[in-house]
Amino acid sequence: MITPTTLRAQAETQAARLPPLLARAEHLAGAVLLGDHGRRRAGMGDDFWQYRPAQIGDSRRMIDHRRSAMGDVQFVREREWQIAQSVMLWVDQGAAMRFASAPDLPTKADRARVLSLALAILLIRGGERVGLTGTSLPPRRGNAQILRLAEMFSEDAMDDYAPPEHRAMIPHARAVFVSDFMGDIEAVKLALTKAADRGVRGVLYHVLDPAEEAFPFRGRTIFESVGGTLEHETLKASELKDRYLSRLAARKDELQRLCSVAGWQYGIHHTGSSAQSGLLWLWRALDGGVGRA
Repeated sequence: MITPTTLRAQAETQAARLPPLLARAEHLAGAVLLGDHGRRRAGMGDDFWQYRPAQIGDSRRMIDHRRSAMGDVQFVREREWQIAQSVMLWVDQGAAMRFASAPDLPTKADRARVLSLALAILLIRGGERVGLTGTSLPPRRGNAQILRLAEMFSEDAMDDYAPPEHRAMIPHARAVFVSDFMGDIEAVKLALTKAADRGVRGVLYHVLDPAEEAFPFRGRTIFESVGGTLEHETLKASELKDRYLSRLAARKDELQRLCSVAGWQYGIHHTGSSAQSGLLWLWRALDGGVGRA
């Protein structure tokens, strides 16, 4: 049972995390030179952008009757992107993300949170609405939203693996999923399918610790999940290396395939790499698509 004392202690613990997280995210975002916005996207500005065939979900008032009268197809007149679009974030808060293989490395959770919050800062300052997938924090603009995001990102889940949140996807918005994707692949498949069905395009960012790529373990080793629910002991850890790396490669291939089908971008980030390079990749991937990181 939670008492007022324990609740206050928990609140103080969460609040203590916010200043460092915000400071690091602000510093990281500041390292990215935005310059002129220069992001030509369809929206509701004043400048003509393009004609496109009308789609299911378009209102009748969006149809350009003069252009449509030239043929049998109804066309929508789109204008240059000048107002905010919605970007939804999902950051894995499962216990497995709290892993770091060395004291001088950040945990996967720490890197995922800093990257995601810094990306949100850039997007919001660029005039876009940013929020979380699901119903807990709808996309909004402003500094108050950045504080809300920092608070939400500071929460930890008890389970080892957290499935991607796919509820309340805003049609034709964009989304970013950040995780180690070590959990159930079917949950990822469901989320991307739901996103594709609603016309949501986005980025799946695969965050891994260097040891998870190299598998440097030898001799007697006890593998234990961060949450303490799983444990495996072996006397010859090196004999597991080939099987582990094969399964990891298969997981990456499956994630890339799912992204290709859904029209998403896939990227990999290692916690041993610089956070700035990771943020730049995310920013460019959202801005129209780049190759693998």
